[in-house]
Amino acid sequence: MMQMIFSGDDLPPEDRLTALDEIFVNSPHPMRLASDLSEGFQASMRALDLATVSVVELTASPSEVLRTPKFVRQADPELCSVVFPIRGQLVLSQGHREAILNSGDYALYDSSRTFRLRIATGSETAKLVRAHMPRALLGLPADAISRLSAIPLSGRTGVGGLLVQYLTSLTTGSADYSPADLSRLGTIAHDLLAAALAHHLEADTAIQTSSRHGLLLRIEAFIQENLRDPSLSPETIAHAHHISLSHLHRLFSTRNTTVAAWIRRQRLERARRDLGDPAMHAMPVHRIAARWGFRDHPTFTRAFRAAYGTSPKNYRDHAWRNAA
Repeated sequence: MMQMIFSGDDLPPEDRLTALDEIFVNSPHPMRLASDLSEGFQASMRALDLATVSVVELTASPSEVLRTPKFVRQADPELCSVVFPIRGQLVLSQGHREAILNSGDYALYDSSRTFRLRIATGSETAKLVRAHMPRALLGLPADAISRLSAIPLSGRTGVGGLLVQYLTSLTTGSADYSPADLSRLGTIAHDLLAAALAHHLEADTAIQTSSRHGLLLRIEAFIQENLRDPSLSPETIAHAHHISLSHLHRLFSTRNTTVAAWIRRQRLERARRDLGDPAMHAMPVHRIAARWGFRDHPTFTRAFRAAYGTSPKNYRDHAWRNAA
């Protein structure tokens, strides 16, 4: 269930803007909130923490959110954010682009660069939903997200429609979620945003024809689909995409990683999710390792400990205690 973070009704009218601005300034990616309606300002904010994904519903009088160069230097958690209006109009500016968002539109922005979000360009309050997650979890470099930032994208149909519909449903539902539920819901949000990004990047003809990025996205999708296959290797991946092994390694060098390391990271993350899933408590650790393509248990245990600082068994025990 969404938790109330701020309610203007709890404060005198003249204190509301200052109080909400303070919340924005002290957030993990500091921003400033400004409005001409210092005394007539109205706002409420609710939030849902899905582990790696944060969802916020904000209702506010005409105002604007500013992330300045000073705030970027002060703190940058390298987040990718999606924002869309439920009611009213938004105007998102980042880089040299400006996106006017009405119902059914959504847009992306990047915490590593300055931006401005104008809320409720008319005289009435507007309601928006914002979700963000660490950019690293999307497997995309900052320049890929910057190609799509502050561009109006359709949230009416296709994968964009699924993303907007899903995030909206999270803000309107009244169910209480267990920690395991929140993790699963966050995974769905992550996968939908990653799919929406991939869709729009690959739909850009310039990227398909003049860049290697579209090919890299297809290769990463192929890896995701074949993680369970223990024979998955750089050689089999290169062969499946009719490219040389050296070309494959050059593609992944843009991610500052190797093909084998990327495969291992994806397998470990899937295994970690299974270890924390109460529905899989009866499955032994070694079977979860095999389920995600690890050939032997000792190799899996060493890799898991190196990645997460604890053994698979200890991680599972800790996750179950927290879910109890």
